[in-house]
Amino acid sequence: MGDILGRMTHKNNFRSAGAIVLGMHDALVSLTGLIAGLAVAMADRYVIILTAVIASITASLSMGASNYLAVRAGDNDGGHAFKYALYTGIAYMATCAVLILPFFVFENRVVEMAVMFAIAVAEIFGFNYYLGRMRRRPYMRNFLEMLGVCMGVSIVAFLIGLCANKCFGI
Repeated sequence: MGDILGRMTHKNNFRSAGAIVLGMHDALVSLTGLIAGLAVAMADRYVIILTAVIASITASLSMGASNYLAVRAGDNDGGHAFKYALYTGIAYMATCAVLILPFFVFENRVVEMAVMFAIAVAEIFGFNYYLGRMRRRPYMRNFLEMLGVCMGVSIVAFLIGLCANKCFGI
């Protein structure tokens, strides 16, 4: 009986980690991309902050609700759907909060962006290190993959913002 409970707890830990990584990674990718695009297209840091805060709140609610529905529609773990939805939404919002923080602290766009990306890299590394230790597996490959996706989206968003700035003169 203890072995079965141990495996169930272990399985739930991985599902909880999956819910957290869903929220965290989506926040890292979408918010760094959004801010990178806005930073080049708009000069006003308060517009960037306001847009990032609104996007963070609405997206964290959306991600939590989506994970709730996904778990409910999935396998036999539907009883934990609300818990996993909370993990996803909270991870999303917490990640966004620390990514937006440099725009409250600094007033130089280059410094704001550099600190935001440093925070993103640290979060990606920290979570993958923790998950690797939990699974007793190497973490560097997952770290580099998550980092590559995040940076790739941010670069595309930056280029979109640059094009918008040139096309619309914003």
